[in-house]
Amino acid sequence: MGNNLPLSGVLLDEVALTLDELALACQVEPDWVIRHVRAGVLGDDGGIEVTTVRFRSGDLARARRLRNLEQAFDANEDIAALVLDLGDEIHRLRTRLRVLGGE
Repeated sequence: MGNNLPLSGVLLDEVALTLDELALACQVEPDWVIRHVRAGVLGDDGGIEVTTVRFRSGDLARARRLRNLEQAFDANEDIAALVLDLGDEIHRLRTRLRVLGGE
């Protein structure tokens, strides 16, 4: 992607990134983001044009984890998305267990 440095900082819930900003922050090409949005792994495709989607901090964190899974394990996009979803579900279940006093 050239010599662009990744964006860093804390995103607030009211701040949203464009497609190009998310791609730069994740050090990927915009096509990578578009593929994952259309696959339902990132953002909310909702039938609108992907280039007009705005991404929030949760999307950025998810995209970075997804990219890391793909790179670290040389995983294809489907396997990385499945691992990411399973990890998110485990986190939700552990949180619920803690709330219910089970952990």
